[in-house]
Amino acid sequence: MDSEREKMLRGEPYDPSDPELVDARQRARELVAEFNDTSPGATDRRQSLLKELFGSVDGEINVEPPFRCDYGDQIGVGDGFYANFDCVVLDVCPVEFGDRCLLGPGVHVYTATHPLDPEERASGLESGRPVSIGDDVWIGGQAVVNPGVTVGDGAVIGSGAVVTDDVPSNVVVQGNPAEVVRELE
Repeated sequence: MDSEREKMLRGEPYDPSDPELVDARQRARELVAEFNDTSPGATDRRQSLLKELFGSVDGEINVEPPFRCDYGDQIGVGDGFYANFDCVVLDVCPVEFGDRCLLGPGVHVYTATHPLDPEERASGLESGRPVSIGDDVWIGGQAVVNPGVTVGDGAVIGSGAVVTDDVPSNVVVQGNPAEVVRELE
């Protein structure tokens, strides 16, 4: 029989109260709390904590505290990744950020979702869909990227945008829901 974690990672309905998942979230919260309490000059300690928290770190990255996530180990970041203050990544499924991605303050990336049917939702089961962000993407402050979205290389997501569908490469999107407003060369 598959574990709740295996179901979660496949995007199937899973029980978040499963002890293995509760322990994994607790581990992430402890690492995040330690990270968020670091002093501004503790660059090496911050890097070490992020490498322990995230599933993969390729190169140099910078995350400004405070930061929040569910598990951390489903987050992969490329070289040159930067997240400004107050970013949240709900990583019940994988979240991949390419090289040189920039996240403005308060950016939220969600993979977690709940059933639309109220009775199913009341059962407590959740599910998720992975998110993929390409290379050289800039996500403006307070933007939200929803479950299952893929953002192409070189895209720009305007501040406050709510991204509900895939974003092509080399475009600017903005609004709620986010729409392409400009193509980039």
